[in-house]
Amino acid sequence: MPNAIVTGASRGLGRALATALAERGYGLVIDARDPVALEAARQDLETRGARVVALPGSVTDSAHRRALVSAAWDLDGLDLLVNNAGILGPSPQPALADYPLDALADVYLVNVLAPLGLIQDALPLLAARSGGTIVNVTSDAAVEPYEGWGGYGSAKAALDQLTAILAAERPDVRILAFDPGDMRTRMHQEAFPGEDISDRPLPETSVPGLLDLLDSRLPSGRYRVTEIEVPA
Repeated sequence: MPNAIVTGASRGLGRALATALAERGYGLVIDARDPVALEAARQDLETRGARVVALPGSVTDSAHRRALVSAAWDLDGLDLLVNNAGILGPSPQPALADYPLDALADVYLVNVLAPLGLIQDALPLLAARSGGTIVNVTSDAAVEPYEGWGGYGSAKAALDQLTAILAAERPDVRILAFDPGDMRTRMHQEAFPGEDISDRPLPETSVPGLLDLLDSRLPSGRYRVTEIEVPA
C-alpha cells in the first residue's frame, strides 16, 4: 500500500488531505506542533482504517524531520511527501519596510528551509518508488504582490523557485507546487484579524483538485487548484 508524510496535519488542508489519503488506503506519517490536536487527528484517521504514525514536533527541528522519514521507512517506504506545514508570521502583518528581520527569518525557516530539509532527508525513499511525488503547498501570494503579505508571500515565492529547481535537478521524482486558493483556515483568519472570513471555502474543497493532480500524469510544475486540467 502507498505511504505518505503530511506535515501540519492536525487541522486545515493538512488534515483534510490526510483524511482523503486514509480513505484511499494510504499509510500515514503525520505531524503538527500541537500534540493534543495531532492525537485527535490520529484517532480519527485510524477509525478510517489507516495505519498512522503521529509525531508531534516542529519541521524546523532536524531530528524531528529525520524521525518522520524513519517512520515512513518503518511503514515500508514512501510514495508521497506533502510539505503543508507553514506559518504566516506576525499578525497583523507588517509592511516589508517595517518587518522585524528576526520574525522574517522565522517565516523563511518554517516555509522554505524546513521543507527543503525534509525533502533532502526523504529523497532516497521517494526515488526508490516508481511515481514518488513531492507536493509543496504554495499560495497565490507567491505570485501576486499583495500589500502587507511581503513576508509570507516572498517565502512562498522562494518555495516555488526551490520546487522548480529541484524538479529540474531530479527528474526521477515528480515535484509539484500546489496552490489551493483561499481557504477558511486559522492562518487565513490570522491574516485578517477581526474580519469575517466565513465566505472563504473550507479546505476540504481543495482536496479533490489535489487528488486529481496526484492521480494524473501531469509533470513536475506549479498548479493552481482552479486551473488543473487532467488529460483524458
